[in-house]
Amino acid sequence: MFTIAQSELVQIFRNRAVLITNLFMPAAAAAFFIWSRDTFERIGSLGYVAAVLVFTVAAFGLYATTVTTLAARRQTLFLKRLRSTAASDPAILSGLVLPVAVTAVLQVAVILVVFAGVSVAPAQVALLVAAIAAALVMMLALGIATAGVTRSPEHAQITTLPLSLGVIAVASWVGISGTEELGWLKRLLPGGSATELVVDAWNGGVPLADSLPLLAPTFAWVVVAIAVARRMFRWEPRR
Repeated sequence: MFTIAQSELVQIFRNRAVLITNLFMPAAAAAFFIWSRDTFERIGSLGYVAAVLVFTVAAFGLYATTVTTLAARRQTLFLKRLRSTAASDPAILSGLVLPVAVTAVLQVAVILVVFAGVSVAPAQVALLVAAIAAALVMMLALGIATAGVTRSPEHAQITTLPLSLGVIAVASWVGISGTEELGWLKRLLPGGSATELVVDAWNGGVPLADSLPLLAPTFAWVVVAIAVARRMFRWEPRR
């Protein structure tokens, strides 16, 4: 797995399109939100800004890059060749997505540290870490599932767009309007409960015991994504 991951990391830095999607787009968007934090705080809160920062990286740096990477490796028959080795299917997929996942975690950490430095620190760090972990795992699983219906890296620009923009829209909806109205709907949407967790963790004022159950809808999406991936993922080029 780690040999595959090392090779994949080299490929990421050689591919300009993936490099832009994985690193530069999330960093540029994060810089904009941090620079405009006072404006966004007035319409939401600092927790809302933190949630948007997390999901910007999760949507573009993690989700879209995972789909593009797996589609590209399938198109070049690299996935098929890997299956002829001693590596198991889970080890192959883990090795391919590990560099993207680690990069996303580091990006989120750096961006939130900078954000905390120029604003205020989160009130509940442990809850924030749990919320971020749940959100990233969800987006990674959804990325593998989406790769199953993506024919090529070029096609990934289309297949990833609805969910990428959708989770950021959900994060903005929940972060600005809260969950006092239509709370059940907002929490069931992908990213909705994770957004509420990030907002609560950053702003404080919500008991930890009341927030932890919100992890359930996010992990439910992980289960759904894994089930879809197991059914739809293809190791050879789609016709």
